[in-house]
Amino acid sequence: MNYAYNFREATDESFAFAGGKGASLCRMYQAGLLVPDGFVILSSAFENNTLKPEAKADIDKCLILLPDVPLAVRSSALSEDSAKTSYAGEFESVLDVPKADVYGAIATVAASVSSERVSEYSKAHGADKEHKIAVVVQIMIQTEISGVLFSADPIMGSHVNMVGNFVFGAGEQLVSGENNAFPFTLSRIGTKYKGDKAFEPYAKAMHKAAIRIEDIFGRKMDIEWVIKDRTLYIVQARPITTLETINLDTYEINQSLDTDALWTSNNVGEAVPDVMSPFTWSLLREMDLECQKVPGYYMFGNICGRTYTNVSLIFSSLKVYGFNVPRVKKLIGDVFGQMPENIEVPMYPFKAFELFKEMFIRSKKNLKRINDSKKQKAYYLEHTPVWYVQTLKKIESVHSKQDLHNLWTSDVRPFLSALWYIWFGGAGSTTLTTLRKKLVNLVGEEQANLLCSNFSGSGVLVSMQPVLGIGQVITGSLTREKYIELYGHRSPHEFDVYYPYPADDPDYIDHQIKEYRNLDIDPTALLKKQQAEFEKAKRHFARKYPNKQKWLEKKLETVSRDANTRESLRNEFIKVFRVMRHLLLKIGEVTGIGEDVFMMYCFEVPKFLQGDVSMIDKLPLRRANFEEYQSLPVFPQWIRGRFNPREWINSPGRSQLYYDPNNQMPAISGSAVKGFAGAPGTVEGKVRVLHSFEQAAEFQKGEILVTPLTNIGWTPLFPKAAAIVTDLGAPLSHAAIVAREFGIPAVVGCGNATTEFKTGDIVVVNGSMGVVTKKD
Repeated sequence: MNYAYNFREATDESFAFAGGKGASLCRMYQAGLLVPDGFVILSSAFENNTLKPEAKADIDKCLILLPDVPLAVRSSALSEDSAKTSYAGEFESVLDVPKADVYGAIATVAASVSSERVSEYSKAHGADKEHKIAVVVQIMIQTEISGVLFSADPIMGSHVNMVGNFVFGAGEQLVSGENNAFPFTLSRIGTKYKGDKAFEPYAKAMHKAAIRIEDIFGRKMDIEWVIKDRTLYIVQARPITTLETINLDTYEINQSLDTDALWTSNNVGEAVPDVMSPFTWSLLREMDLECQKVPGYYMFGNICGRTYTNVSLIFSSLKVYGFNVPRVKKLIGDVFGQMPENIEVPMYPFKAFELFKEMFIRSKKNLKRINDSKKQKAYYLEHTPVWYVQTLKKIESVHSKQDLHNLWTSDVRPFLSALWYIWFGGAGSTTLTTLRKKLVNLVGEEQANLLCSNFSGSGVLVSMQPVLGIGQVITGSLTREKYIELYGHRSPHEFDVYYPYPADDPDYIDHQIKEYRNLDIDPTALLKKQQAEFEKAKRHFARKYPNKQKWLEKKLETVSRDANTRESLRNEFIKVFRVMRHLLLKIGEVTGIGEDVFMMYCFEVPKFLQGDVSMIDKLPLRRANFEEYQSLPVFPQWIRGRFNPREWINSPGRSQLYYDPNNQMPAISGSAVKGFAGAPGTVEGKVRVLHSFEQAAEFQKGEILVTPLTNIGWTPLFPKAAAIVTDLGAPLSHAAIVAREFGIPAVVGCGNATTEFKTGDIVVVNGSMGVVTKKD
């Protein structure tokens, strides 16, 4: 591998050593985007932040291909412009460099790795202080207009509009916050432009480039661009760090942060009520992906360990098919419950044709898999109990990593997927929701519920059998061993392999027998009583609608059959989860990592069994976050927008029903200052007004920094600040970018904050709303 590559010839192998910026520029150049020509010097060309002499030959070959014009020499550290940290402006750049002075500029950029601001930024983000540097050398564009575009709103996470800012001249003043910028928006659908007319002629080209860049990188992006001679050039693209919701290394995860959406724990929270372990979350995510209907969007999200359904995805998809919000609310009410009236449903800007096309392709594949699985459901319902017993015994007899790997890849994991497909579609087309709504209209809520309460038919619904089975153990008609085989996998935590199953507790049956005997009534008697009420409701219906009696019997028979099939499939599906828990415990035993195996992700397990131990050092970090999530109270049933658990926990009168920051707008009085929402969050604290960085020594930890502006040099102060408030700037300026990455609330571009507030004032900074309020 060479030490340097021009953008056109850089290889996939070289991208790993090109840094975020270098790799991004190469990929965009090779994809046909208008990127100023240049080359990237790989990190392998440097030793102790000094250029190796042997690298000069490759650099000279690249340099000679560029015209004799001023160049830009910019950092591309391997940690820079990543999904986790941007290091925006922290490393050095040297602009307007003559060809003859390139090597001096390269040395300057490489030496910036050791700067104080890089060290402070790395410390605050828990990043490695030892940075490997790559360097980009690129034709310098003498810009007429410079700007940035976020392909999604970095504050609210909304995908509806792309948001940007621009200045006339070089872009350094934009990112530094030294001058106020001209804000603009571009609608994702229709390319509707709102902003200063100077940029309007380039709006369509910018929109097209942004969509192309999203396609290349598969995520929403922060894009830097310039205009010269009426031509739009892309000079950088990196992930929007504030919208990156998952740190796989540490299991820091909050998927409410990347989009303005409505989430609910109703329904799915019943199946997975606990904080999910890293392994279980990754497994459920894989299964979600297998049945994904809308490309790039997951139906289920993870908010600090807890599973939520993305309701906005449902509303937005059905909107394309002509369903309005009230109709969808009514349609999903039985599944997700009643939505609070004062919560707005944010919509994704799906294009009808593109969505129809993608969903048609994916639906055909999914339907084929589901239909194939339906044909096999009878086989799996009969075969899984046998497989379950045999596989548990097989696990106990395996003692090598290779045998465990074979068992995982050839048996347990594929068996889970097969049963998932069957459970997902194998119960047939259930008519319960439709039937219940019709019955409510015919006989009222109470009678409708009675008519929909008996789905056991001539037998007992599978989900009720564990309770009744204890009575059989007491009477001697069922042995303890057989009870454990039949029902020992059912529990409140059954969808998470981290938690032990009843069958793993030797005292479980004795405890259940004790509880059963303490009941005031026999569960079987309760069933008989309910059956009598059901029959009574049927007679009531027949008297009122004699001509609909056969219709009702037929519908109830269909719903009962579907319900029993669905419950039976779920019962067998959970058996595979218990098998998987035992297999993981065996892997932990054989490899010596014990129960830390549950801190691995599903996709890491087979790699680990084949010798990859790269994840081992990360497991304690994942466990620490997992246990922290376990210590938090249960979150609200409904969450709209970016959810901050700590902020919600500490808020007075917090609601367990819903969380919606848009319904918490503070009253703006004469003691309030309004600016741009720079970084979300609300904090109360003492003001420290600094008119220049020379006063930095006065700043105390935990104070709210109020200043005319910030630039790169202010970075060391940020970790000490409770919040940031500036007179100048915009949502995309330095103060906002860095504050968001530190998780510090920020209000920028206030105009008069340094005159309205004085040191010692107590204020409330609401970074979500862009308001700073002085307390009396």
